[in-house]
Amino acid sequence: MSFQTPITIASALEKIHRREYVLPAIQREFVWSRDKITRLYDSLMRGYPIGSFLMWQVHEGNSGRFAFYDFMRDYHERDNAHCAPTGPLGSRAITAILDGQQRLTALNIGLCGSFTAKLPRMWANNPLAYPKKLLYLNLLHRGQDDDLGVEYDFRFLTQEEAEAGTESGDAQWYRVQDMREVRTVGDVIRTLQQHGVADNATAGDVLTRLHEVVHVTPTVNFFLEEAQELDKVLNIFIRVNSGGAVLSYSDLLLSVATAQWVEHDARETIHRLVDELNAIGQGFAFGKDLVLKAGLVLLGKGDIRFKVDNFDRDTMTNLEKHWTEIESALRLGVALLADFGFSGVTLTANSAVIPLAYYLHGRGLGDNYRTSEAFRDDRAAIRRWLQRSLMKSGVWGSGLDRLLTGLRTTLEKEGAQGWPTEAVEREMARQGKSLRFDESEIHDLLDLKYGSKRLFPMLAMLYPGVDTRDHFHEDHIFPRSLLRSRTKLRAAGLSEDALSFVEDRVDRAANLQLLRGPENIAKQADLPAVWLRKHFDSDTSRESWLREYDATGLPEDVTGFPEFYEARRARMRQRLAAVLGSAASAEQAGDTRDVPTAVPEDEPDPGNEGL
Repeated sequence: MSFQTPITIASALEKIHRREYVLPAIQREFVWSRDKITRLYDSLMRGYPIGSFLMWQVHEGNSGRFAFYDFMRDYHERDNAHCAPTGPLGSRAITAILDGQQRLTALNIGLCGSFTAKLPRMWANNPLAYPKKLLYLNLLHRGQDDDLGVEYDFRFLTQEEAEAGTESGDAQWYRVQDMREVRTVGDVIRTLQQHGVADNATAGDVLTRLHEVVHVTPTVNFFLEEAQELDKVLNIFIRVNSGGAVLSYSDLLLSVATAQWVEHDARETIHRLVDELNAIGQGFAFGKDLVLKAGLVLLGKGDIRFKVDNFDRDTMTNLEKHWTEIESALRLGVALLADFGFSGVTLTANSAVIPLAYYLHGRGLGDNYRTSEAFRDDRAAIRRWLQRSLMKSGVWGSGLDRLLTGLRTTLEKEGAQGWPTEAVEREMARQGKSLRFDESEIHDLLDLKYGSKRLFPMLAMLYPGVDTRDHFHEDHIFPRSLLRSRTKLRAAGLSEDALSFVEDRVDRAANLQLLRGPENIAKQADLPAVWLRKHFDSDTSRESWLREYDATGLPEDVTGFPEFYEARRARMRQRLAAVLGSAASAEQAGDTRDVPTAVPEDEPDPGNEGL
């Protein structure tokens, strides 16, 4: 390994674009945020060191033996989050980046590309949720460290945002990628004139400094490794990346698979499957870690830990050979999760799909399993087991590899004719992961708040009449907008004790239900009694709904909320104890003591004070 003559950023990017610099199969995903990119540019402008790089010189005769990838240029969170393979590079020598991949990618995006991320509070399938943004530099700003610890004002902006800021006079936004064509001092002067800031000293200093950073200062310092053995290079990669950006064992193991698969590109194939799985239903958040772990489990590998030894050539060959079956089982398993109403928002443990996929794979089941009447009871058994395992704390946490191995053995022995719930739960109990719930756990479940991932499986188990294949919401029975307003509650006549009671219970399970999305939107801020009359056209249908959802005694206005809440919670406790098989006595369910009430008629109105 030898230290090489430093080069400029512009020279490094030219080598990237000529594919003289490439990414090896042992690469990280790009994980930097826009903020981290802008901080890198700020550090460069201030003359701070950004660390050395480690590069691997791949000789002419070896470049065709390995898989390589292009650097990310136009990052898109949804549509272009993975680096593309370079394809055949011929027999020419190339340089692969081992350490510094994130930094070089950030420089490439800032000077040559774009960064597109989803706007908050917008649906992922809305194209307007993903505005394309380029890196800009405010030529009129240079100061001491601001609150964010930066001196230069770099931002990712849309063209419209940049133009609006410049027109307002608050800034002079310069598109950083234009600096690639500003090669001389004369070019700098002409650029200042074009932007109308030739007489502004700050603008002159800032643009001149950017020119120096890109074209003049040899910033890219690097060591060059010339060893051609993959094992040695992998070892180096692990060592130098142990403290850098997010890097998991699955990144390395995926790289090993990529180097050993013959007919497919493992990296591209697995990434494509992950994207497909995450697009099922309302969307999930699976990663390549889960896919690789599932591969080991479904192959019957004795040791399923993430160790390089477990991804030897024989295992990788076997994984590629059986890949079609494995990905089919995972797709079917995730589709079942979606049918059960789960998504990335409500699935508390992604690993729960692995034993499900193993079972489906072992029985050779296909897509008709999801809808066939012949499998209805089997699906129901899986659904109940899955709901209970996700409601129970600690099941899918520590000891996961041991649990997956034990469940695989049980399913192999007992699962030939149907889902063996009793055998599965015996194995889980043997490992200290019993699915029995005691009284305190049931009360903890009933105290879950809106947004808890354990809330959905509980509500879906309690009220199976909800068709979870539809798009549904976790809905507040009494609207949150009303119960969060002390002014409205006081005006309705609730006492101060009642206000505190309501504030604490508004987001808890006994004020929540699963409601189809369109129905929830239509319901809006209606009181539940009002919504019920609008939604059901007969007393019979209304009474049926009230009984089915433990809402009997639904009051006409908010003053009855405390009593309604406690009564519904008690009924939910009885129902939950029954479906979970708890030994808790029903008599313990009805404790509604100390329930606050509305203000007595002879008590003075406390007024309409704010929160």
